[in-house]
Amino acid sequence: MQLTAPIPNISPLSDEQQRQLNQVLTTLNTQQLAWVSGYLYGLSQSGQQPVTTTAASAAPGGNLTILYGSQTGNAKGAAAVIQKQAEALGLPVTLVSMADYKPKQLKKESHLLVVVSTYGEGEPPENTVDLFEQLKKGKIGKLEGLKFAVLGLGDSSYEFFCQTGKDFDGFLSKAGGERIHELASLDVDYQETAKAWGEQAVKAIAATLSAGASTATVAGAVQSAVGHSQYHKENPFPARLSVNQKITGRDSTKDIRHIEINLEASGITYQPGDALGIWFDNDASLVDEVLALTGLSGNEASAHGSLREALTRHFELTRLHGGFITGLAEIADNAALKDLAGDKAQVNTLVASAQVVDVLKRFPARLSAEQLTVLLRPLTPRLYSIASAQSEVEEEVHLTVGVVRYPQADGTVRSGGASSYLADRLFDEAEVRVFVEHNDNFRLPANPDTPVIMVGPGTGIAPFRAFMQEREAQGAEGKNWLFFGNPHFTQDFLYQVEWQRYVKSGLLSKISLAFSRDQGHKIYVQDRLREAGLELYQWLEAGAHFYVCGDANHMAKDVQQALLDVIAEHGHKSREEAEEYLSELRRAKRYQRDVY
Repeated sequence: MQLTAPIPNISPLSDEQQRQLNQVLTTLNTQQLAWVSGYLYGLSQSGQQPVTTTAASAAPGGNLTILYGSQTGNAKGAAAVIQKQAEALGLPVTLVSMADYKPKQLKKESHLLVVVSTYGEGEPPENTVDLFEQLKKGKIGKLEGLKFAVLGLGDSSYEFFCQTGKDFDGFLSKAGGERIHELASLDVDYQETAKAWGEQAVKAIAATLSAGASTATVAGAVQSAVGHSQYHKENPFPARLSVNQKITGRDSTKDIRHIEINLEASGITYQPGDALGIWFDNDASLVDEVLALTGLSGNEASAHGSLREALTRHFELTRLHGGFITGLAEIADNAALKDLAGDKAQVNTLVASAQVVDVLKRFPARLSAEQLTVLLRPLTPRLYSIASAQSEVEEEVHLTVGVVRYPQADGTVRSGGASSYLADRLFDEAEVRVFVEHNDNFRLPANPDTPVIMVGPGTGIAPFRAFMQEREAQGAEGKNWLFFGNPHFTQDFLYQVEWQRYVKSGLLSKISLAFSRDQGHKIYVQDRLREAGLELYQWLEAGAHFYVCGDANHMAKDVQQALLDVIAEHGHKSREEAEEYLSELRRAKRYQRDVY
């Protein structure tokens, strides 16, 4: 939405404040404008000041900057808690996503806290890549005089546990920074430990940092307000499931569902590019199986009510982790299990292919309720890229969910916790607990006339359906090019009728399809990128934004390799020059990825 006129000068705003406010408001949709209006009116009536994360004024002793790099929102949440801890001590503090941070600004910092997660095989989150690479290559230079501390989040089931946090700690130290508090490498149940670490780190910083009053801008207040909701990860909204429709064919190897959820009366707002968090219940039959294999009834007491209730709503049963195997080996008198637990490669293989119940079937053990729950991890919500724009669906949210199912050696079929919950165990109008995880690093261009290129095979198509709904509502003139792939045209062309309508209307300028198994040799989206290389490079040169959504381990890496090949070939660049070209696109937020 674009404002047609500036805000009338009827309030004590300076020209600069009016300019800032106008700039922010032009990025909001109708629902967000209405929400912000009520939010700011409420503040004016209560006499409160808005909380903002905009830059604080530098005090004589310096300023604390908290940088976060987050793949699923955990690091962002942990960083926000530390920001509040610093504010409680009166410290001048700035909270910034690494995606919005200019790396050369590091040379001007006096005190820095880094909160960063690790995903995949020890890889940095998408919004940290530019800063990570510049530090790694030593491009920022010496950082002598900088006092820093790093909090790393990760999953000990993976080989390269908290590797990104370790890397940042090493980079900053090598550049001459002074470590003011020890590196923390925290596992999935990080919340309490992260809070304690934050308190200690902030106190260490306070000892060397003079407090100064922070300054907020009008624009900052509005930006803080946008997306604010009383509903969040710890307080989800009890929404209602309204549609569960299979959108792959009868003979497809994939079970992909179009899910619609009613958000009526929630006040929740979201933008194309955001994700929806789903809290789910474990399958009752899976809970029964775990109880039977451990010799428990389910009526035993736990911190979450009965043990059955705890296993249903509070503990992970479908995601196995190495600690469960090694912990069970310490309790159970089983030589084979102890041998397995001592072999890290075998543990990693089992974690990747099995669930908790499969380990218990293979190595039966009678456990107490306390022993079982200590071995298990807390249940975490699953995030799904939102497949709708509120400008189109209003108080609804749509998802594109691939139902995870995989066979076991004994003939049983295991299912993913959240995907099977949505697909198999919820009836129409059933309650489902949801929240929005905002992703400011996967956004449509502010200018609706900017061309966009979207690469989204499989369920990676989801955010691009939202993009097209939003572009249509905006009346955007920018060209749109979609690359989509799946196994078979007749079985797996997700939202085919909608894409054909967009092509017919002219909104979708080009569509490049890769159905990998419809011919003798497999064809993937990265092959289509190379085939269209010249035109693709011309779009980039014309200012196009390039988006990728989907599998991080294979597809996203193959797409990036193809993109580098296209840039090198058609831009007549060396490999190093092509990589720098891509880095410039990333810095300009013209190369954005939502990968998982």
